[in-house]
Amino acid sequence: MSPEAASLTRRRAVEMSGDESVVEGPLSGYHHETYVFPLPGTAGGGQAVRWKCREPRGGLLWFDRRCFASEEQLLVSLRGRISGIPEIIEADGLRLQRFVEGRTLGALWASGLPVPDALCRQIVRLFGEMAEVTPETLPVERRCRAADRPQDGDTDGFLERLVAFTEERVYWGNRDRFGGLFAALGLDGDCFRHLRKQVSGLSERPFCLLHADLHRENFVVDRNGRLWTIDWELALFGDPLYDLATHLYLMRYPARQAHHMARRWAAAVERVRAGSANGWQRDLNRLIAYKKAQSVFTDVIRVALSLDTGPDPLGHRLAGARRKIHRILAAAAGPLGMDSVPGHRQIGAALMGWVADHGRNPAVTWR
Repeated sequence: MSPEAASLTRRRAVEMSGDESVVEGPLSGYHHETYVFPLPGTAGGGQAVRWKCREPRGGLLWFDRRCFASEEQLLVSLRGRISGIPEIIEADGLRLQRFVEGRTLGALWASGLPVPDALCRQIVRLFGEMAEVTPETLPVERRCRAADRPQDGDTDGFLERLVAFTEERVYWGNRDRFGGLFAALGLDGDCFRHLRKQVSGLSERPFCLLHADLHRENFVVDRNGRLWTIDWELALFGDPLYDLATHLYLMRYPARQAHHMARRWAAAVERVRAGSANGWQRDLNRLIAYKKAQSVFTDVIRVALSLDTGPDPLGHRLAGARRKIHRILAAAAGPLGMDSVPGHRQIGAALMGWVADHGRNPAVTWR
């Protein structure tokens, strides 16, 4: 790659490493352009480790609320409080995040497969450690306004802000481009009215730190069997049961293991802060119902964009797209109050109509 063609992020990585041949990247990832490299001399603290240099990608869709102004600042503040998180150093005026060497949990045990108990214990420990971290004990800059933060324990208020974000920023914010597709799939504004009825009336639980994106690709297993948790960009303060619900929804544990993990979670967070698991058996399915509903709107947009820009022939991509959309609509039909789910042929026609009318990536509302 010529210096003219190299991105600013890559040029920084090359300058800091001192050797272009040791720079790896860009790594696969949605939100950031990321390069990995070792630091020369003593700049890396004498450790045989590699570091990540990254910059946010422009013009991306964001489907989740974000709480903290800086992931690196958050990780610095969590050092010594949360096990298995990447180290942060400063070099040449930049904060670099340690690259965790290992394999993701998903690469070792794919979605749907049981996770070894030794790793499950580390996940449960992570939940317990996060339950100890409260807004009062973590002085980190937050991007959300104080007026937009629910009172501690107001789990209904916390979930309402998540529902409102999905409704206002994902559904209405992108309705000009995706409204016709939503309608063709049986999705309209009344879905949110029904969803609110389905998920309201939660028990109160004291708020704590949440990772909010604990899936198999955000856990890395190193050569010693230690589990590391990466990608804290969506972390926030809120209902601890929401983190469990998100985790169970994304991890796709076998049913028996999911049940055991929920019970172990409840015991772990209760040991740390009494009341953290209050009403969890009644509320867990409500929060999972929200995750199913949220995924409908986000996945419909992602699937449509993949049809518009993917490398494979459109016909090949369409078959998989129809199956995926049908699956997520069927899972969320109850929470969204859908009387029926469109069939594969109807879904395919809706997607092809969208590609014909809105394809080739015009601007999308994302923040």
